[in-house]
Amino acid sequence: MDRNFQRALPLVLKHEGGFSDHPKDPGGATNRGVTLATFRRYVKPDGTVAELKAITDAQIATVYYRGYWAEANAAALPSGVDYAVFDFAVNSGPARAVKFLQAVLGVAQDGRVGPKTIEAAQAADAGAVIARLCNDRLAWLKRLPTWATFGKGWGRRVADVQAAALAMVGNPADVEIVEKPVVPPNIEREVEKTERNGWLQWLAVIPLTTIGAFFKDYPEIAYPALGGVAVVAVVALIGGRRLVRRVKGIVAEVRA
Repeated sequence: MDRNFQRALPLVLKHEGGFSDHPKDPGGATNRGVTLATFRRYVKPDGTVAELKAITDAQIATVYYRGYWAEANAAALPSGVDYAVFDFAVNSGPARAVKFLQAVLGVAQDGRVGPKTIEAAQAADAGAVIARLCNDRLAWLKRLPTWATFGKGWGRRVADVQAAALAMVGNPADVEIVEKPVVPPNIEREVEKTERNGWLQWLAVIPLTTIGAFFKDYPEIAYPALGGVAVVAVVALIGGRRLVRRVKGIVAEVRA
């Protein structure tokens, strides 16, 4: 439920640490669990590593609420289950966390918490769901090639999550007002613009790259062809101007 976000976030951040840029971490530069790519998606489209290092508490809340809590629709899940899914989503992605939850609940694994998943979660024993979800999560982590590097920390994290989540069962946060982080103005529009410009750049690069390769590999054909095109263009331009002058003359005669 949404009321649990405010007490779940500090629990998540406890395991995220500060700034790091570990060469074996596929996320790259990360600060308090937020990668540079995620920072750019929810805070600033052209954000730099320096800005990521200086990320504020408000920006952190925005990223975690919109990128993980809301994406996993944790607000619709029972107390305790919501936090277990939330932490899993932060660590391994919302869709994966939800699919693991759906496997535990025995519903279709589409990665989205919809009516059927919500109904199954509310009908199930929350403690049992949390225990199995955490066990399945740990088993999956152990199969990853990076377990040797990060396994000790991951194992401790899952154990802590399970204990804290079980303590939340039937005991939601006692708050009446939940402050939902707000996305900075126009951030989504700027992200869409950035993504659109990226596609346009790729569309421009593909034909230019092809033409460049053609000139490099077949100069004996390409350069004469380019010369022919230039001659045709000049002739067409001169002819076009003459045609325009001729048409203007005819029009003038008719008007006279």
